[in-house]
Amino acid sequence: MILNAFNLEGKIALVTGCNTGLGQGMALGLAQAGCDIIGVNRAGPADTQAKVAALGRRFWSIQADLTQPSVVPHIVEQAIAQAGHIDILVNNAGIIRRDDALNFSEQDWDDVMNINSKSLFFLSQQVARQFIAQGKGGKIINIASMLSFQGGIRVPSYTASKSAVMGLTRLMANEWAKHGVNVNAIAPGYMATNNTEQLRNDESRNEEILGRIPAGRWGIPDDMMGPIVFLASDASDYINGYTLAVDGGWLAR
Repeated sequence: MILNAFNLEGKIALVTGCNTGLGQGMALGLAQAGCDIIGVNRAGPADTQAKVAALGRRFWSIQADLTQPSVVPHIVEQAIAQAGHIDILVNNAGIIRRDDALNFSEQDWDDVMNINSKSLFFLSQQVARQFIAQGKGGKIINIASMLSFQGGIRVPSYTASKSAVMGLTRLMANEWAKHGVNVNAIAPGYMATNNTEQLRNDESRNEEILGRIPAGRWGIPDDMMGPIVFLASDASDYINGYTLAVDGGWLAR
């Protein structure tokens, strides 16, 4: 039966940045589908851990600052030591810094690029090596953005990093599909999370954004559950290098 292809029983997913928001929503979606979760966060994800446990799934916590790419090999070592294997990687951790391009600082550029694209690539590399060593392939899902497709304003490093995410998704898919490793991405639209609080609190900007979204609302973390389970499951085995927009129709306008 086709629904069996979406069953993730016995799988282990490593999810970065899952203590709140979209990351938490995706971790819970994977857990509902049968996954045990390894959460990688800068601070302890107590709320997510409790919610995963309430679903009857295991949760291992790894504390790491992904603005420092040097931590990546230790993350994979800890994950394998705790869980024994990895089947799915969700590269969700990311930050955003806002300022006019004329004034944007080198520090803000480096901080965003390090976590949003550099650590993402090297964590994917380490996990792909683990997938190949395990001999069963695996799934890598990167979290891109509307700004993988568009330029945006006042977020130069975020735009650059998320454009890189879509390109890297294609590159990694091209090289690793032969090993049974599917690499795809999800590009969330305007979501009600901490990253967009400033926009939602600006009445005129909020109305402008809602006026362009055909669905007529901001997205919520639960909107990410179906897409993440699909791309993590056997149902997506012949999908490689694709970036799926979950945007309420934003890009269709």
